[in-house]
Amino acid sequence: MCDFDLSQALPCSIESDEEIIEPCCFDTKELQDEIIRLDEGLELEVFRKKRTLQGVANLVLAVNRMKKPPSSCGHELSEDELCSLIMDSVMEETVVKTDRNSSTRGETRVTFERVNSGTQFSLCDSVQKDIVQQSGDLKLQAITLKGGQYEHKVNFKMARYVTRCVSAADSQMVLLSITNNMHVSCTMKDDKPELTLEKCCNDELKKISNDQNMDRFLFFKRASALTLYTFESVKYRGWFISTSSDDERQPVEMCKVDAACRLTSFKIK
Repeated sequence: MCDFDLSQALPCSIESDEEIIEPCCFDTKELQDEIIRLDEGLELEVFRKKRTLQGVANLVLAVNRMKKPPSSCGHELSEDELCSLIMDSVMEETVVKTDRNSSTRGETRVTFERVNSGTQFSLCDSVQKDIVQQSGDLKLQAITLKGGQYEHKVNFKMARYVTRCVSAADSQMVLLSITNNMHVSCTMKDDKPELTLEKCCNDELKKISNDQNMDRFLFFKRASALTLYTFESVKYRGWFISTSSDDERQPVEMCKVDAACRLTSFKIK
């Protein structure tokens, strides 16, 4: 709840036959700015200045987008989940770079640039199966872990990429890594996209271009429900990371969104 003096918000002057009265709100000199570093490559810049009617309108729009109180299937959200919901509600993606040229094959060359690298997290599907990796295996599996077994969960790290060559709905493109040099990739095998773990130097993935087949490491991250997300292959559109809806210890694979007995929504923990 904040008090707001409308007389300070209206950028107007009062003019009469005798004189022009300029209100004090015309002093729009900004106070000192503040830059808050949120994450690697992600900064929040705070501008302190006189409040305007447009600023109030933006605040009202942000509040309206957050009207419904967040909840998660009957249980209280953690601080990280609540923060993620708030940021998703009020923040919009900003594109920072584009590299769009024609390749030697006549195709359009699209370059994706890494803008940040997030903290570690784990994934479970919509029926609470956790994503694990068997020792030395390049395939991920989905297993329902019980008490004392949670150390077997894979800890992912998510890096975010940007480009202008996709629609606004596809603006969140991510790289999923389990180590600095081991990443989730989607490649074609026997006419079907296959999900696997692949070694690649992290420095080589600062910029990714489709004409070098490096976009196999990227996935569109989208919210599918409250606290649930899908991951669609950037290289093979229409194919999603998925788990079996019934069987345990089955490999995590790519599937079409309407594939029977497959789950394509995941919770980030």
